[in-house]
Amino acid sequence: MSEFSIKEKKILSDHFSNTDENVFAIITPRQVDRGALMSRYSRTNKSMRRIFLDEFLKNKNRGEEFYNRVLLEYGDDSVAELGEAQIAIEGLSNIAVKKIEDRRIGLSYLEKSSRYVTWNKKEKGKYRFYRDSKITKSRFVDMYEETCNFSFDIYSKNIEPMINYVREKYPIEKYSFKDSTDGKEKSFSKLKNEIDVKSASMIYKGSTKAKALDILRGLLPASTLTNVGITGNGRAFEYLLTVLGSSELNEETDLASKIKKELDTTIKSFVRRADDKYGKAFQKYLRDIKKKSKSITAKEIKPKPTTGIITNLVEHESEKTAMDKIITSIMYEQSPSTSYQNILQQVKKLSKEKKIKIINEFTKLRTNRRHRPSRAFENVYYTFDLCNNFGMFRDFHRHRVLTLERQLLTTDHGYSISNEIKILGIDKDFKDCMNKSKETFEKIRKKYPEQGQYVVNFAYNYPYFMKFNLREACHLIELRTVPQGHADYRRVAQQMFKRINKVHPNLSKIMKFVDLKEYDLERFESEKRTEEKRKNLKK
Repeated sequence: MSEFSIKEKKILSDHFSNTDENVFAIITPRQVDRGALMSRYSRTNKSMRRIFLDEFLKNKNRGEEFYNRVLLEYGDDSVAELGEAQIAIEGLSNIAVKKIEDRRIGLSYLEKSSRYVTWNKKEKGKYRFYRDSKITKSRFVDMYEETCNFSFDIYSKNIEPMINYVREKYPIEKYSFKDSTDGKEKSFSKLKNEIDVKSASMIYKGSTKAKALDILRGLLPASTLTNVGITGNGRAFEYLLTVLGSSELNEETDLASKIKKELDTTIKSFVRRADDKYGKAFQKYLRDIKKKSKSITAKEIKPKPTTGIITNLVEHESEKTAMDKIITSIMYEQSPSTSYQNILQQVKKLSKEKKIKIINEFTKLRTNRRHRPSRAFENVYYTFDLCNNFGMFRDFHRHRVLTLERQLLTTDHGYSISNEIKILGIDKDFKDCMNKSKETFEKIRKKYPEQGQYVVNFAYNYPYFMKFNLREACHLIELRTVPQGHADYRRVAQQMFKRINKVHPNLSKIMKFVDLKEYDLERFESEKRTEEKRKNLKK
């Protein structure tokens, strides 16, 4: 017999996907009610649909009242994770978007690409880059404007020449395309079907344009305006707002206010504390941490800037210790009534050959890179000291299941220049751009070190370190060495693998889908697969 009457079922059908099954979706329109229902659910013996009928249906403010009581009176932070929102931010700098994307848990991001979209568009006759109010009100304003414009001018005027150069270097006849008549791979000139010719041309143009934009993106300054979409829960958004609110950059504090205003229209109860007295105290705490760290560093550390690209493995443990930990963890789940310590002691007594054989057995089980190693492989860590161009850092920065610490963006560590830039003969323009940015940065940084970052180009090398476990290393390195990846980060990921392989030759075998090859048009095969999927969808 059903728990609900016919009348109740009719009401419930507007708020839940079904009225009788034990698995159902909550579809009531108000976000605050959906979250409050989930939280109230854990504090009563009633079913969720009964809670809705008894407590929420008549009281339109029940959801907000519940959150205010739980969050403000009891401080149950996990309740704030029950409210979700999606925010789009358009026209923020590459400095601000990295600060937002530093948040690792509870938020997901989709950012405008630098390899599929040209960044040379103007708005009201001006290039789209961020103009910080402190700089625009200072004596540096003309210098800043001129330097950013110069970077965009060099970038813009070389888009077509670079695309043409890439297409000359990698002519369409060099590549094969699928013929729909017999399903065989053929050269472009041998395709007879008009649709196939059009499809092949589109694949080729897309991959060559991506290659050209990949090469040129180093010219873009960090002030370049981008767009980002954020999906996340209330707790994560609240922390994001607190971090942005504690910033020394006006852009980031302004963003905090704007994001809060929009979140108040959807999940107000979940982010209420971001700017109340508790939020302000938290912001002060974050500023105090930064101030104290800066003070201690100034006293204890003598700066020694490095130049050039660095990929150094600076911390790891012996392979023997690492294998003992992993094998113990593998066996733990399947060893009822046995302590971790007991298993570890027995594993240590196994021969090296036996341990290698066990690791190899788990390596064999992986048939593609999406078959991630088990959590047992999280017991071993690697710390990499890295310095590579800022454009490339932006790609590695997307990996959040790791510890990443970074410094301010400066011109202290030199810059990267690709061979294509030299071959095309625009290396003088490129170097002039880098030198102009450096000169401007050096003048601005003396008074505004944080704001000076905006003028620095993507090509400048950027220091940071990453600490991650072997399981995450497997995901990061295999993903970042796929053929369609940017040449810069493919090279660094390959170097990471080689460093790990050198110290852990047996454990590194778990990373069996690392691609160490070099490719001409990185996006070509990927574009072909995408086009095949499009055709299949149309069918």
